[in-house]
Amino acid sequence: MDDKVTIRIKDTEYAIRGSDDREQILKAAEYVDKKLREINKFKKELSEDKKAILTALDIAGDYFQLIKEKEVLLAEINNRSKKLLQSLDLALN
Repeated sequence: MDDKVTIRIKDTEYAIRGSDDREQILKAAEYVDKKLREINKFKKELSEDKKAILTALDIAGDYFQLIKEKEVLLAEINNRSKKLLQSLDLALN
C-alpha cells in the first residue's frame, strides 16, 4: 500500500504508510488507542513514555496469548485429524 492513512491515537493525528490495507491499519490504530486510553485511565500519574511502554506490553501480552491459543487449536486439529485417519483406516481395511 502506498497511500497515506491518517490515524488518530489519543487525540493526535498521524499520517502513516504501511503494507497492510487501509482497514487493517485503521483497526490496528483503534486497538492501540483503546489500550492506551485504558492504561491512561488507571495510571494517570505516569509519564507518557511509561504509559506507551505499558500499552505495548499489554498488546504484546494479547499477541502472545493468541499465539498460545492458536497452537492449542492446531494441536487439537492435528489430534482429531489423526484419529479420523485411524478410523478411516480401520473402516477401509
